[in-house]
Amino acid sequence: MRRLSRRDISFEVVEQVLNSPEQSVPEHGGLVARQSRVELEGKQYLVRMIVAERPDETVVVTAYRTSRIDKYWRSK
Repeated sequence: MRRLSRRDISFEVVEQVLNSPEQSVPEHGGLVARQSRVELEGKQYLVRMIVAERPDETVVVTAYRTSRIDKYWRSK
């Protein structure tokens, strides 16, 4: 939780992105990026959570926000 507060990401935003992401994107090593566009402090950010999806649990490896939405957003 300390790392999330250092990155200015609230627990509510983490829950929202983890449970209802706008996108789930495959990443290296079998990990998945769950990501959503979120307005924080009056600015649009992409909150990305890199997770390991296991049959019995989902483990959050890291979570961060970025203003470089175009770099990570996948158009369909």
